[in-house]
Amino acid sequence: MSNLPACPQCTLENTYPDGDNYVCPDCGFEWPQTATAAEGEEAGGPVKDANGNPLADGDTVILIKDLKVKGSSIVLKKGTKIKGIRLPEGAGDHEVDCKTEQGGFMLKAEFMKKA
Repeated sequence: MSNLPACPQCTLENTYPDGDNYVCPDCGFEWPQTATAAEGEEAGGPVKDANGNPLADGDTVILIKDLKVKGSSIVLKKGTKIKGIRLPEGAGDHEVDCKTEQGGFMLKAEFMKKA
C-alpha cells in the first residue's frame, strides 16, 4: 500500500498525486502536497490558548474548564488564575507547565485562555 494521505474531505484512501496537488477520485477534492509538510512543522510551532492567542513563558492564564487531576481527588476549577506558566520543549501533548495552590501540573493549552 502507498503512503499517500487519505482525503481530508471524504477520508477515503484512493488519493493520487497530480502535479503539486493530491486528488481524490471519489469526491473530486484537491489539496496541495505541501500541506502535509506544514502539518509536521506545526507540531513545533507556537503554543496557543483556547482563543488562538500565542502563549509564552511567564504568561498568566485562566482555566476555562474544570479539570479533574488523574489519580487524585483534586479538581482545578474553572476561572482559576495561574501565573508564571512555562512552555517546556518536548512535553508531549501537555504543553504548559504550571504551579497552582494544589501543586505543580502539566496542562493542555486548549483548556486555558490568556489573561
